Amino acid sequence: MSTHGTVIVGAGLAGAKACEGLRAGGYTDPIALVGDEPERPYERPGLSKEVLLGKDELSSLYVHDAEWYAENSISTHFGTAATTLNLDERTVSLENGEILPYEHLVLATGSNPRTLPLDGAGLEGVHTLRRMPDTPAIKAHFGEGKKLVIIGAGWIGLEVAAAARLAGTDVTVLEYASLPLQRVLGDTLAAYIYDLHTENGVDLRTSVSVTSITGENGHVTGVESSAGHFDADAVVIGVGAAPNTELAASAGLAVDNGVLVDEKLRTERPEVLAIGDIANARNTATGGRLRVEHWDNAMRQGELAAQTILGTGAIYDWQPYFFTDQFDFGMEYVGHGSADDTVHIRGSLDAGEFIAFWTNGERVTAAMNVNIWDVNDDLRAVVGHEVAPARLTDESVDLGDLLGS
Repeated sequence: MSTHGTVIVGAGLAGAKACEGLRAGGYTDPIALVGDEPERPYERPGLSKEVLLGKDELSSLYVHDAEWYAENSISTHFGTAATTLNLDERTVSLENGEILPYEHLVLATGSNPRTLPLDGAGLEGVHTLRRMPDTPAIKAHFGEGKKLVIIGAGWIGLEVAAAARLAGTDVTVLEYASLPLQRVLGDTLAAYIYDLHTENGVDLRTSVSVTSITGENGHVTGVESSAGHFDADAVVIGVGAAPNTELAASAGLAVDNGVLVDEKLRTERPEVLAIGDIANARNTATGGRLRVEHWDNAMRQGELAAQTILGTGAIYDWQPYFFTDQFDFGMEYVGHGSADDTVHIRGSLDAGEFIAFWTNGERVTAAMNVNIWDVNDDLRAVVGHEVAPARLTDESVDLGDLLGS
């Protein structure tokens, strides 16, 4: 066995950025990158955005060119799952029988779509969206005269709904809550999202329980629910994702809504780090723990893992960020708000161009810019600080001056 300085288990964006950060920081020890998907690392947001909309090809999503890994002396093990961690011996066992020793181990195993215990969930034509093959499989059901039922009105479900509707598909969305994204956005903006979709022809049903998925000859034909039966040529289940913590838990690492790590992304074994979707990390900007399943976090935590291994002293000190595009609604969100927070609107909801602030008391917990661009850095600077609500909504006050007197 040859010694590997760092083994990274998980060949997604976070793992790729960890590789990149190590080499950019002058790390010369061996690096091994292990992933259970056959593809090299790629960025997942495009699966439900540009590629699903037909604006980009799947090949545009790759983080690096195919040659980059060899050129940077990174040994790759794509299409090969890690099966066992031996923390005492510092080894990773792969499903092909290979054993990789390590000095540092980075766990970046990501998440998988949650499923529902429904009759018919295994029928042909029932999809989730997480990996490269999922996007063309779903997109094949788009078009005039085709019926798509989406279970769940979260970010993925609504992005699929928008892309399908723009392609002329008849789209029905079935959501258990009384409004879409209610837990994230609160009632005011959840109602805005509801109107956005219904005005664009989506049949968005809320307060609905799905009871089964029906089919004939092994293929889906519809969905049964508390609101009745809905015909379907295809079904997409979009009810969130669950972190892939089984490998970490079986090795004895502490797991609680993800792998528990500190502000440098270290587990209780300081040579073992966890990043991306699986990391329940101490965040110094919020003063608590966060587990974030978004592109920005995967990218930045991959870079931070490299900094931790390099010993630079960098910490997890930034606010969460994500973005979405649905119909003519484009937005960026920064922070970690709650549906219980108070929402303040700067601008006009009716005009479709506004900024929303969430506050707890006068402390800004999150901010979102909708169809107003190049302001997210200003919003990020405000989150976590106390600002009078009247000042937040006063458009005569420049965003860059919100923290002024």
